[in-house]
Amino acid sequence: MATAISPESASLQDTQPTYSEITRDIAATLGSPSRGYYVLLGLVLTVLAAGVIALLYQVRWGIGVAGYTPPVMWGVYITTFVFWVGIAHCGTLISAILYLFRSAWRTAVYRTAEAMTVFAVMTAGLFPLIHLGRIWYAYWLFPYPNQRQLWVNFKSPLVWDVFAVSTYFVVSTLFLIVGLIPDIAAVRDKVTGWRKKLYTITSLGWRGSDQQWRHYSRAYLYLAALATPLVLSVHSVVSWDFAMSIVPGWHATIFAPYFVAGAIYSGVAMVITLMVPLRKVFRMERYITVWHFENLAKLLLLTGMIVGYAYVVEFFIAWYSGNPFERASFWNRAFGDYWWATWTMLICNGFMPLLLWFPKIRRSIPALFVMSLFVNLGMWFERFVIIVVSLSYEYEPYAMGHYTPSWVEWSILAGSFAWFFMWFLLFAKNFPTVSITEVKEIIPMPRRRAHP
Repeated sequence: MATAISPESASLQDTQPTYSEITRDIAATLGSPSRGYYVLLGLVLTVLAAGVIALLYQVRWGIGVAGYTPPVMWGVYITTFVFWVGIAHCGTLISAILYLFRSAWRTAVYRTAEAMTVFAVMTAGLFPLIHLGRIWYAYWLFPYPNQRQLWVNFKSPLVWDVFAVSTYFVVSTLFLIVGLIPDIAAVRDKVTGWRKKLYTITSLGWRGSDQQWRHYSRAYLYLAALATPLVLSVHSVVSWDFAMSIVPGWHATIFAPYFVAGAIYSGVAMVITLMVPLRKVFRMERYITVWHFENLAKLLLLTGMIVGYAYVVEFFIAWYSGNPFERASFWNRAFGDYWWATWTMLICNGFMPLLLWFPKIRRSIPALFVMSLFVNLGMWFERFVIIVVSLSYEYEPYAMGHYTPSWVEWSILAGSFAWFFMWFLLFAKNFPTVSITEVKEIIPMPRRRAHP
């Protein structure tokens, strides 16, 4: 009886890598990378330094150095917080959900997505603290027993976010660590020096015995099943930060599925953004193929069409409701002071993904890389439009205002991207970004090579 072989398996079968070659090739990424790696790392550290300086300036002079203008008291910081929480969700989708469905193409990309998830949550968690202004009072957000018998306001969206983000961070980190254990053990036996000590500790005594594999498979399956509902729940909680209010453009039942679809959409785009240079810098063309990028492009197309549909529904419901405030709010989005942000969002997220219907574009890695950058730009502006434009144009004309971000906010925004990329680059340098064990599982049994 013939067995169906995936395109990935067929491509690997053509080159006939042995199991030892797979371990050697992927472990080689932990050696000396090309000069491009150090150029990227130097650029990232420079931008991060600028962001840290801007943050220290804000801490010294207060939150007034930001561009907040009543009634817009949620600006770039909360916009970026929602953006990074959205980026984090795709990692769980690719890693957990596709694992449960046994999708073969996830093997080469899920480790990148998992690492992206953890570092994106680490980045998102900074912005509620930065938004507070007085960062040292952040403990007021956490419910814990104290001698003052004071408790946080559980009706506050910031408290909801503390529970959602912290839960997601713990589960995602455990998921990443558990998946890394067999690969770290495989690399442990190939290195020396301080790396040998590091991998010996982080491999947790893994020897690849039958008992360890059975416990590992069961634990990974349970974590995947636990992480899957978080994709829906965590970003739904973030969307309720807005939907539970009566601000025009926010009070809508579509926000939970709309935010979840947008989160997956932006996350897939970020995975492509990360994997294109990763594939080049670490010479992983043999294992990260065009087939993987085409599948990511199809997922990008699907979620992009859902997001585009949500945009149409939002505008239609605003018109169909007959509510003058809703109509005015969405008219202001499209033709008001922030029209440029709205149309950037619509073009990048609604129209550009339609190009992915063409197979030639789906299989072009440079085209996908450029499109992923535009999608990330559009998704950031989507959050900007939802937050800033709605707050600036509510009910009473005398209470309306215009918000212009300051240089401090833009610097901290750029620094957040640098913070994220710094952690990812350090991870890629010290841990396998492609799963050694799962790549071995999907390839056909290697043929024994004839010796001369």
